[in-house]
Amino acid sequence: MKNLFDPALLKDIKQRIGRLDPDSERQWGQMPVTQMLSHCTAGLQMAMGVINPRRAPFPGNIIGPLIKPMVFGNDKPMRRNSPSVPELFSEISTASEFDRERNELTETVERFASMGESCCSQHPHPFFGQLKPHQWAILMYKHLDHHLSQFGV
Repeated sequence: MKNLFDPALLKDIKQRIGRLDPDSERQWGQMPVTQMLSHCTAGLQMAMGVINPRRAPFPGNIIGPLIKPMVFGNDKPMRRNSPSVPELFSEISTASEFDRERNELTETVERFASMGESCCSQHPHPFFGQLKPHQWAILMYKHLDHHLSQFGV
């Protein structure tokens, strides 16, 4: 399973982040590139326990654990326009904040990968419920891959 603890995949993700620029255009979805960077950083912060969103309401809290084996049992990418946790969205970041947001994401990706399993949250994922460290690493790789693909990198 592809995951963010894999050094080769970490290197690839960081290179892809580096290929983004303030004019990168999305191929689907609503977020501009700077907001996407902030959103991805927040996702990693959730995986590290810095952000602890509340559990999804019914029926998400029932559906999430049921589809968890399908999400974590293969390398299939996330679907376009997949739902997300509201707490992972910030105010729309402006293009002038691009460099700061890109640097923060790169640093957070590096911190997550270098700290390994010890940095992973014990707080349940809002949709999937309790995750083991390797599941957080799989989900963070899929999340980053999804959004980087969204912007063509």
